[in-house]
Amino acid sequence: MLTKAALALALIHFTTPLAYYTYLKTTWLNKPWNINRDPNYKPKVTVIVPTYNEAKFIEKKLDDIYSQDYPRNLVDIIVIDSASTDGTPELVKKWHSEHKDANLKLVVEPERRGKLYAILEALKHVHVESDIVVFTDADAFWEPRALNKAVAYFADPTVGAVTASITYTDNNTRENIYRSYYNKVRICESKIYSTPAQNGPFQAFRAELIWKYGLPDFPGSDDSSFGSYIAFTGYRAIQVDDVSVKEPVRGSEFRRKIRRAQHLILNFLKTRNYAKRKGAYKYVKQFEKIWWIEWWLHIVNPWLLLISILLVIVATYKGLLTSTVVLIFGIALLIFKPYRVWIMQQIYLLLASLRNILTKEVTWER
Repeated sequence: MLTKAALALALIHFTTPLAYYTYLKTTWLNKPWNINRDPNYKPKVTVIVPTYNEAKFIEKKLDDIYSQDYPRNLVDIIVIDSASTDGTPELVKKWHSEHKDANLKLVVEPERRGKLYAILEALKHVHVESDIVVFTDADAFWEPRALNKAVAYFADPTVGAVTASITYTDNNTRENIYRSYYNKVRICESKIYSTPAQNGPFQAFRAELIWKYGLPDFPGSDDSSFGSYIAFTGYRAIQVDDVSVKEPVRGSEFRRKIRRAQHLILNFLKTRNYAKRKGAYKYVKQFEKIWWIEWWLHIVNPWLLLISILLVIVATYKGLLTSTVVLIFGIALLIFKPYRVWIMQQIYLLLASLRNILTKEVTWER
């Protein structure tokens, strides 16, 4: 019975995301966008760059924004620095002195209070005439027409948030395998209506929605909770396939993946109820279906795998031959990269769930 229960749970764990991915890829990936894009639409844009000890990247990042194929007089840049100790603000001032035609404002916080606080503080400095607000990371580098292409989607009044597809500059096969799967799922969900997962390296919002509804400010809110919140207001929050951003793999991969998983879990646990409490929630059938599937995959599905493994281990300990074979087979499958990447993602989600229970960390680490 232990082995049968383990196999049943494992079957549910693996077939649910596989069936969902297959459905999305075969049904939606090659479908055209049901969005009225206008490449000639040129609204006022404010780009917000939160920084903490980004001396290595900040000048290159400002060059990246400055060189975008978009009217320079329609782009404001706000750099909000969270008490860097490596001279990041001084480098921003130096860059601005060499690019006087750039509309740049530097906001320096007296102490480091976390990325969420920095973003909310930066929003206070956005000009009232800005139509689109873009959040980006100091180490995220856009293609030359990224801003132009992303803004074109906002010509459709149903679109409230747009995020880019992410790839890594490093030749990291494991990360790129995961990103390839991830990007396809998010794009397909976006073609249906909206995706609940968004990417911090490039995330654009219709400014009037921020002023009207605000953004989530519960501890752990960031990219995905912002996008999901906008989707819950009845507007579309999409990841597009013609805007790409590259970022390096920095610092501890383990820490970075755990932090990302923590934020995703908090998004699925809190954002929907947060929108209801704020009176911003509007029921959209297409997004509700996507939300609850992704909720299952992030909140419940990893635990099915863990329980399945524990049952197999117990059965093997009791000397059951079938469970021993199953355990050996599961371990042997780790030689296949996609399977190994999937297992690692489940481990990150499990550890992130435990970390969310045990800690209240709100500042971000590289």
